[in-house]
Amino acid sequence: MIDESGSALPAHGVPAEQVLAEVRRLREADRPTHGGRLFAYVYDAAVAGLDELAAAAYAESAHVNGLDPTAFPSLLTMENALVGAAARVLGGGPGTSAPEVVGSVTSGGTESLILAVKAARDARPEITAPRIVVPASAHAAFAKAAHYLRVALDTVPVDPGTLRPSVADVAAAITPETVLVVCSAPSYAHGVVDPVAEIAETAAAAGVRCHVDACFGGWTLPYLRRLGTDLPAFDFAVTGVTSISVDLHKYAYAPKGVSVLLHRDAGLRAPQYFAYADWPGYTMVNPVISSTRSGGPIAAAYATLRHLGDDGYLELARRTREAVRVLADAVRGVDGLRLVAEPESTVVCFTATESGPDLFVLVDELAARGWHTQPQLAYAGMPCSVHLTVTAAVAPTAAEFGADLAEAVAAAEAAGPVALPPDLLALAGALTPEALTADLVAGLAAGLGLGGGGGLPDRMAPVNTLLDAAPPALRERLLVEFVSLLQRPSF
Repeated sequence: MIDESGSALPAHGVPAEQVLAEVRRLREADRPTHGGRLFAYVYDAAVAGLDELAAAAYAESAHVNGLDPTAFPSLLTMENALVGAAARVLGGGPGTSAPEVVGSVTSGGTESLILAVKAARDARPEITAPRIVVPASAHAAFAKAAHYLRVALDTVPVDPGTLRPSVADVAAAITPETVLVVCSAPSYAHGVVDPVAEIAETAAAAGVRCHVDACFGGWTLPYLRRLGTDLPAFDFAVTGVTSISVDLHKYAYAPKGVSVLLHRDAGLRAPQYFAYADWPGYTMVNPVISSTRSGGPIAAAYATLRHLGDDGYLELARRTREAVRVLADAVRGVDGLRLVAEPESTVVCFTATESGPDLFVLVDELAARGWHTQPQLAYAGMPCSVHLTVTAAVAPTAAEFGADLAEAVAAAEAAGPVALPPDLLALAGALTPEALTADLVAGLAAGLGLGGGGGLPDRMAPVNTLLDAAPPALRERLLVEFVSLLQRPSF
């Protein structure tokens, strides 16, 4: 049984089996990471024995430190092998138009994107107020990178119909202070590939680096193309592309957290490094943000790629593509719903028609039937939507989704939309982040069932409805305050 205090540091040590039992009990409240019913956050290949192999490889290198490759050359060998594999998948390496691709293994997509921005910024030290140009659909980690690195973020709108930025708008946004132009392959929210070739050409003409964020689904795009999917060029075959990021803990199906940041050549990567020798300790040199790095994730990723192989990834892409087809057909078959975009990668994204159900209620109804989906709020002319990240594990369960979706829509329509007090909705639309007080936040949270030691509410539709009524700046502040209420230490 878990210690009543909830403390991770009891007065006396606890036997190993009891500790593991506590962890398993805590995990019972989580969504299942296997079984093909979770459409966000985890990537399951549903390959027998793969978890055990990755866990064993992780354990072999968990205490190895990637800080010093001269002490632990095994990690250097595995990291170089992972970078080489990613380069070949994404159009680089010997025999290609980008034979000198280099890269680094990072802890995840956010770190990869921060480093891509850092390398671009530091390559232009003469620019005192650097800027980056990103589509509005680019991952929020670019905003995080801009915030951390004090780089201005110039956001280009995306067409509500195509969900892609206009090349002309990207070109207009580039200034003499621009150090990086970004595009997505594919975008997370909708799973569409930006016009990378045209954007990269525009960036190159302006003498600016172009980064392709392929963190989300980029690993699987080349395999989908081999299966016959019509996809635009997006990788190092595009001359103007200077760097690409791809997460191995997504569609390469490695455990969290492993991403790869690739540069077309070593000169482009050089500003990514941090080195410091002006102190009496060891000389520090880091290719990534972290200094100490566990070898566990790197070894687990290495084992995963070695075990699955190129043919294995092709088969996993085939299963995923079939699951996407089945899920998209299920959406098309339900009155009141429509696809936001025709699927071209591994995402099914849908919204409600004018006569359709409240989407946030629908998400709760799907959750009650064992399907965890991801609600996305309305933004700049684009309606709120439901995002499904589709993996190979979904293939066996995809056929079940259609019946449950129809049933959930009927239940959502019967329940009707969330009815928040009109004055609360008006307040959300008019309130500024600066006007939020502790008492106001506490009152809002209590009304929504958040905080107070009660954990998360059973249904999230009221929370999402309130956030959807608020402008982005207020959404951000409310989310910070709400999550802060949930994150309280157990003493």
